[in-house]
Amino acid sequence: MVKKQHKVLSLILCLILAVSAVCAGTVGAFAASGDTVYCKLNNGWTKVYAYMWKDGVGNNKDWPGVEMTKVEGDVYSYNLTGDFDKIIFTNGSNGSGQTGDLTYAGNGKIYDLSAGTWSTYVEAPTSATTATTATTATSATTATQAPTSSGDGVTVYLKNEAGWSAAYCYMWGDNGKNASWPGEAMTNIGDDVYMYTSSTAYANCIFNIGSDQNKTADLTTMDGQIYNNKTNTWSVYDLSDLQVKSYTADPATGVYIDTDVTLSATAQNRNGAAVSYKFSVTNENGGTSVVSDFSSTNSVVWTPQTAGTYTITFDFKDTEGNENSRTTTVKVEDDSALVKPVIKSVFPANNNLIKVNTAATVSVKAGGGKTGTNLLFYKYIVTDPNGVKNIPYYTLNNTYSFTPTMLGEYTVNVYVQGSDNTTVTKNYKYTATNSDVTVPTTSPVPTTTAPVPTTTAPVPTTTAPVPTTTAPVPTTTAPPVVLGDVDGDGSLTVKDATYIQKYLAEFAEYSSISLEVGDVDGDGRISVKDATEIQTKLTK
Repeated sequence: MVKKQHKVLSLILCLILAVSAVCAGTVGAFAASGDTVYCKLNNGWTKVYAYMWKDGVGNNKDWPGVEMTKVEGDVYSYNLTGDFDKIIFTNGSNGSGQTGDLTYAGNGKIYDLSAGTWSTYVEAPTSATTATTATTATSATTATQAPTSSGDGVTVYLKNEAGWSAAYCYMWGDNGKNASWPGEAMTNIGDDVYMYTSSTAYANCIFNIGSDQNKTADLTTMDGQIYNNKTNTWSVYDLSDLQVKSYTADPATGVYIDTDVTLSATAQNRNGAAVSYKFSVTNENGGTSVVSDFSSTNSVVWTPQTAGTYTITFDFKDTEGNENSRTTTVKVEDDSALVKPVIKSVFPANNNLIKVNTAATVSVKAGGGKTGTNLLFYKYIVTDPNGVKNIPYYTLNNTYSFTPTMLGEYTVNVYVQGSDNTTVTKNYKYTATNSDVTVPTTSPVPTTTAPVPTTTAPVPTTTAPVPTTTAPVPTTTAPPVVLGDVDGDGSLTVKDATYIQKYLAEFAEYSSISLEVGDVDGDGRISVKDATEIQTKLTK
């Protein structure tokens, strides 16, 4: 009887384990530092943040998290800085405008805010970009990454940006604990960094001030890494004398031929020595070109002319002889047959200066739109520091001028639309000042033999007449003299196409169009197809 009971109990336990395994497999994907998560901003929010966390690890940043980066259209991205398994998307407010607690779906997934569903983002890179391990030239014994424990224990570091008066480390696991609470005191090694090495490896740890007053959450022990008690994040601890602080390629995804890619980097010498930067690009065949040789310039523009996958190398050196390096990859695609429109660059670049009461001209370099008429249409919405906006409409002009009338920040929303109504948009900010701005500032171009990035305004992509920026005269009688002459001036021009687009956008002064005149494609209604048909006629 006892054996039968044991047999039944064993079967029950096996069944429970099997169900647990299935359930565990459906909880969600494991998040790794370097993953990219995407969000489709289609619910009316103007911006979106990603707040991520994992029990025992911490969060990516204090609420509301990290503001996501615009990729294209309404798609935004965030590169994970830790191993998190939960996420909340929020508009940045406190208590409203947020999703529920979501399970992270994995690298390359996109969350649709309107539908409330996860899916695979088809434009996502196939693998997360990882940085190469930094090196130093001055000493072969100096490691860039902090050393881990040479024995059976672990070494962890604490960056005391929160300003604690002391630092302790309490560790524990199935094998016990390192000491009674609050643990053991950490060693101050300078620059607000504390170090602790345990004699035995423990799975979990808590950093604290020596009491319950200030302490972290339950963390997973990360051997050789440093924990910031202000940002609540783990990161690799760089011990080299020349420390790399950042290195980026912007944009890093959605890059097409002739797209302006800004390469930026920052590094710091422990003793304050001057740092020089070098930027180079290597193609798939191993050919390398230097965009900018070593100089104090830490931001340059690279404009690829051939499709392929490129390795971007960021080299650093200082006046003490220390060297360091990082790499990342950028995939460049051919847009010669691309249906969707893409914005390749806007001049002046983002965050530049413009002068009050002086005309500022925005020039757009775009591609794609290879469908229908193959034409691209442009719209510009300018918002002044008081929130007042202009009255926008689509034109064939890839340049737009406006005159800032007050000091402060102006936002220019650039829209590019294909003939199938597919639209992409990007936002640019400019600061109006009283100072002279003879040439709009861009990322500095170093004096080297490397190809000089193009900083001049792109040539308009069409020879069609440039429409006037003043509103067309509303139709009063609209006699059917010329098919498509909806503004009634007696001839067919691009202004008629613009008139139809503003009519469809329900502008008050464009409230009526004669169907007999405006139905250019003969389908019995007024639509954007009629505007496209007019533009096609004008190009013949």
